[in-house]
Amino acid sequence: MSGNRLLRAPARTAAALGLTVAAFAATAAPAGAAPQPMGQCTTSSGVVLAVDFSHWGGPVYRSCGTTPTTGYELLNQGGWATTGTGHDGPAFICRIGYSGHQSGEQYPTPQQDDCVLTPPASAYWSYWHANPGQNTWEYSQLGAMLYKPKPGSVDLWIFGGTDIEGTEGKPAVTPDQLRAKNTTPTGGPAPKDTRTTAPLPPSVNTGPRPENPPPADPTPPAATPPPGPTPSASPSESVPPPPSAPMSSAPPAVAAPPPGPQVVDAAPTADAEHDVGSYLPAVATGALVLLIGAAAAYAAKRRRRTE
Repeated sequence: MSGNRLLRAPARTAAALGLTVAAFAATAAPAGAAPQPMGQCTTSSGVVLAVDFSHWGGPVYRSCGTTPTTGYELLNQGGWATTGTGHDGPAFICRIGYSGHQSGEQYPTPQQDDCVLTPPASAYWSYWHANPGQNTWEYSQLGAMLYKPKPGSVDLWIFGGTDIEGTEGKPAVTPDQLRAKNTTPTGGPAPKDTRTTAPLPPSVNTGPRPENPPPADPTPPAATPPPGPTPSASPSESVPPPPSAPMSSAPPAVAAPPPGPQVVDAAPTADAEHDVGSYLPAVATGALVLLIGAAAAYAAKRRRRTE
């Protein structure tokens, strides 16, 4: 009886761990938060997702996502896609790409970072939040899979050097440059006119149908001059020409461009194919656990036979 317990215990442990790994791989996939046109985000609904590609000469893209959801789901819907690291899995954002920018190329590129180990603090994607009505950034204290942004807030990802407290390498744009300013959704389909006009009762006389009159000549008739010679102005009574405006040598004023990188609205597009390479560490760990469990079960079985 004790031998059967020894045989079954490692198998149960291995099976449980294997199911845990499989469940992790299933739940770690993007949950498909519904993307929306930028106008659907308001000061109190939806979340503005912004990603700064200025490190590679690109703009700051912003898009609208629904809530409640997580920062990871916002970053993996509507054409956005991420890649984790081989060491930490998909929860640690190593690369970010948008299908509407550079054909979906994710940055940093594999030549710049192989995303096997955790990136250094001098070159990684840092995560920032700004709650509704707040114009200062807060460095995220939670990972993208755990943080749930509030409706009306802004999520921002920037690449570069930032310490773990977020005191260095702060964003170059302000939350007000990115957040939605409208209080009601805009940009959606125009609402249908559901008003109806009640018909008049048959006893009401509305008069005869008006005939279509011929179109009136829009050109007014020319005034007939009075008989007699037309008076002409004498040279001494001629009206002097108006004085010409003085020439200004100052160049025309040009509005100064807003500080920081360019902000571009990212319309929702077809979801890009998500990288599954970051799930390999979890799968490999599960396979290793299964092999160890099977070896333990085999060893227990051999001991039982020798006894």
